[in-house]
Amino acid sequence: MARKYIDNPNACSLVHTMNIIGNKWKPIILYLLSNGSMRFGMLNALIPTISKKVLTNQLKELENDGLLLRQSFAEIPPRVEYSLTEKAVGLLPVLKLLSDWANEAYPEMDFEQCRIIENGKKPAYNNVYKK
Repeated sequence: MARKYIDNPNACSLVHTMNIIGNKWKPIILYLLSNGSMRFGMLNALIPTISKKVLTNQLKELENDGLLLRQSFAEIPPRVEYSLTEKAVGLLPVLKLLSDWANEAYPEMDFEQCRIIENGKKPAYNNVYKK
């Protein structure tokens, strides 16, 4: 399926940003990778409602937009890990603010704690992802 863009004739930075990360899966993928690199299978397991085809497409788009690094290892069986680029790390405070906004705007919801790492702090999911 071809990627859909919002028309942006005035080169609005917000529209451009939403064209890059404005679907339901990309912010979740960025959130999960905020604590370190992961393999496709782990991402797929942590987002059980996404199909493998859609996850593959989302990862390719994020890589093409310069937000993900895809590292292939010459091993048998083949191994590929995904991690955030510096450009994507710059988005993490924005994702954290969105999480904080949801907690304030919807106090009746019982949200889990947002685990986006802050600069210099140990990743919250570090032990979960390493196997």
